Amino acid sequence: MSIVFFGTPMFAVSSLEALHGSGEEIAAVVTRKDALSGRGKNKKSPKAPPVQETALRYGLRVLQPTSLKGREFVEEIKSYSPEFLVVAAYGKILTEEVLSIPRIAPVNVHASVLPQLRGASPIARAIISGLKETGVTTMRMDKGLDTGDILLVEKTAIRSDDDAASLSERLAEIGAALLLKTLKGMREGTVKPRPQEGEATYAPPLRKEEGLINWGQTAGELFNFVRGMNPWPGAFFFLDGERIKILKAETRSGSAAPGEVAKARGELLAGTAEGLLSLVTIQPEGKNPMSAQAFLQGRKIKEKDIFNGAAQSKSNK
Repeated sequence: MSIVFFGTPMFAVSSLEALHGSGEEIAAVVTRKDALSGRGKNKKSPKAPPVQETALRYGLRVLQPTSLKGREFVEEIKSYSPEFLVVAAYGKILTEEVLSIPRIAPVNVHASVLPQLRGASPIARAIISGLKETGVTTMRMDKGLDTGDILLVEKTAIRSDDDAASLSERLAEIGAALLLKTLKGMREGTVKPRPQEGEATYAPPLRKEEGLINWGQTAGELFNFVRGMNPWPGAFFFLDGERIKILKAETRSGSAAPGEVAKARGELLAGTAEGLLSLVTIQPEGKNPMSAQAFLQGRKIKEKDIFNGAAQSKSNK
């Protein structure tokens, strides 16, 4: 009654730990290739995915195939005669041949309430979109992009102090518990697949350049944007050519032109399309995170200065 687990980032670690802790037989763990870490000249030391590190700690067999279509890989998965394939944020689409291998089903742990936010970045995009609620869906996988039949769903509120990191951590724990319930229910016949209902929305992968602030949005929208982009790729703007990340922000009443500094003493406020955005925690390029007050010390920032963002960048082209 073995399982082959597919996963890569920290989100997937909770599901792997839950399977191991519950006594499931994990025949193999499939994860992505080691990624290069560091910046610039230091970007040369490969870093193992979190799932690989966890699997090795448990003494599990780890596979890092370049392609999921290779005969050697497919035949090895078949050789385990797995009851389930379990997939949690693996990062690649499984082929139909691989999906057909398990005796019961290929099961995916997806961090949204399907059919909302199909795709690679459901957690960040739930926050950016201003959703008040999200959740985890376990799904019987098919060849589509998160289009398979739903098995179980558990919802959770998105709190105002959540960012993508904190919400991911909470959803990972919810997903791990839901996965165990799903496998138990499928074995007992009490969990039945049901088609997805309602209009689908999508959560494409985040791109680094998407972090550029658009001061033409409202303060509320930018508040959500900053939280959804933290920790990666980070919401950022430019000040005199220097890239500045905003790690934490709050909304304030008042008005100023989009991107215009409305206050630069004690608190750093910038104008938006509606309301002001308080830049609470900031990270200048190549430096550690700091408070707005620390950032303002020694810098000649004054009211009416302009922070460059997406709207200004486009208008300057």
